[in-house]
Amino acid sequence: QVQLVESGGGLVQSGGSQRLSCKVSGSIFRWFAGGWYRQAPGKQRELVATITSGGNTNYADSVKGRFTISRDNSENTVTLQMNSLKPEDTAVYYCHADGYIGTSRYDHWGQGSQVTVSS
Repeated sequence: QVQLVESGGGLVQSGGSQRLSCKVSGSIFRWFAGGWYRQAPGKQRELVATITSGGNTNYADSVKGRFTISRDNSENTVTLQMNSLKPEDTAVYYCHADGYIGTSRYDHWGQGSQVTVSS
């Protein structure tokens, strides 16, 4: 059973920084894509950033240049560094990991971490 445990988040002032980390259980994360999504009150969950097993990254236009996603396969972690935070970044942030081992599909989510940016 794959589990994703998030850490980080909390309250930060506009312009500040925060770091979210996600620990993936087991040793199979190196073959998975990782990502961060967020959901603000009354809105649908949206993609923030993703990183492939090979390290290629993709970002939502709204966070480009401010957020950085990274992974450490030796520690089975995926991290989101968030700089120059804005009030509109306020949301619950979810870690995600997905991939295939053989023909078995894996698709897992973290528990969610609240990030609140005050103006």
